[in-house]
Amino acid sequence: MHLLRGALRNYAWGSRTALANLCGRPAPSAHPEAELWFGAHPADPAKLVVGDTEKSLLDVLSADPEHELGSAVVPQFGARLPFLLKVLAAEEPLSLQAHPSARQARDGFARENRAKVPLDSPIRNYRDDNPKPELVVALDRFEALAGFRDPRATIELFDALDVEALQKYSGLLAGQRDSMALRALFTTWITLPPSTLSSLLPDVLDGCVRYLSECRGKGRFAAEAQTALELAETYPGDAGVLASLLLNRVTLQPGEGLFLDAGNLHAYLRGMAVELMANSDNVLRGGLTPKHVDVPELLRVLDFEPVTVPVLTPHGPAGGPLQYDTPAAEFALSRFDLDVAQQPTVNGPSIVLCSAGEAELVCGPDRLVLTRGSAAWIAAADPVVTMSARAPETQVFCARVGVLSV
Repeated sequence: MHLLRGALRNYAWGSRTALANLCGRPAPSAHPEAELWFGAHPADPAKLVVGDTEKSLLDVLSADPEHELGSAVVPQFGARLPFLLKVLAAEEPLSLQAHPSARQARDGFARENRAKVPLDSPIRNYRDDNPKPELVVALDRFEALAGFRDPRATIELFDALDVEALQKYSGLLAGQRDSMALRALFTTWITLPPSTLSSLLPDVLDGCVRYLSECRGKGRFAAEAQTALELAETYPGDAGVLASLLLNRVTLQPGEGLFLDAGNLHAYLRGMAVELMANSDNVLRGGLTPKHVDVPELLRVLDFEPVTVPVLTPHGPAGGPLQYDTPAAEFALSRFDLDVAQQPTVNGPSIVLCSAGEAELVCGPDRLVLTRGSAAWIAAADPVVTMSARAPETQVFCARVGVLSV
């Protein structure tokens, strides 16, 4: 068991206060802080504190995978940690994006390797050959767009906005099977010529303003209209603003989760959350970003089946671990809401993150105190770790490998 120092990532959409406050550092920070990575991704591995030194978790795992990951994990995932745990703090919207399936990732990675696209190239889509399912759990109110909405509800949204130019698109949605209609409309919008986009988008935004005024911000589609206006302010003239009108608008309260599988088009809008994903950096972007956008490749991986996004509520016994159920084999996430009377245990390989209060971890003769924003690595070979609260309302998350084949 060792203290694990996260790798801080600075992106323009990050917050100058959220992660600084979480970790007890002065705020505001000098630059927007977007993500804190606790894992062994080659792009930015976390550091193990070993005595007076720090060692890359990636190097430690590579040096002795059997000890760190265990005999059950290595045969299935190799000498690598299959998940990446993050704390995410979004002050502005992230890009409109989706992630590939395992097969799509392998094919795309091999294809770009054959084309000799450098791994660090800004136009690279596939930086590894792994899928990237992900789970996000809100630490405060968290806003997102996730998955294509039922076209019938989208037609009702278009009618509510009362924009003449949207009527032909309503007909397109009504005239085909759901997934085919969504594919046709999304493809049409994301590839609109600039001259057409510059005419359609202002009309739609005027409709959003008019709708919000008429319903005084309380209508059925108020969140969708307000989101489109906010996205247009941050990314003026971006076709992703139109695409946002096709997606489910989701609000997570603290403790609620959202699972995003391969092909799910999504964008995180604002808020702070714990994010657990497969250990991959494969992202196909469709807009709302200054970064590389590859529309043909995005269309290749997108799943256009409409979904009703289920908000995950954790379950478990009183005083025990609260589990967030997902089908991902690469990861699993539990939450512990500790009080002074509880002493639950966890096994390795896992990462324990303290998100509130202060927790003490005991592993054999070793003791480690985790304050807010700090984490610990527990190796497979470590003795069972016992946790206890050292402050009121202590909360910890435990990330571990998901379902292992036998």
